[in-house]
Amino acid sequence: MTSTPLYRHGDVLIAAVPALPASAVPQPGLVLAHGEVTGHSHRIREIGAARLFNDGRRIYLHITAPTATLVHEEHRPITLPAGVYSVWQQREYSPEAIRTVVD
Repeated sequence: MTSTPLYRHGDVLIAAVPALPASAVPQPGLVLAHGEVTGHSHRIREIGAARLFNDGRRIYLHITAPTATLVHEEHRPITLPAGVYSVWQQREYSPEAIRTVVD
């Protein structure tokens, strides 16, 4: 049995996937999630080391360099190896609504 590599960076979860979906289109920049409270963002530090994609449902991160560093002012950096990843932002439930968690 093989396990899927998972990485957690604050309210962002990143999971390795076999490939980009055919419907994924390139997105500008390297910000995986914006922090609405603090203004900080979860982002890839190295320009040119990765690209973001979106298929209308989910964000995908394709790391094209041997490694890339995920940074945020309130969390320790995480080094991610080359590959394709699916990116989720954590959600929380309240009786009023299900909402996205923000840093």
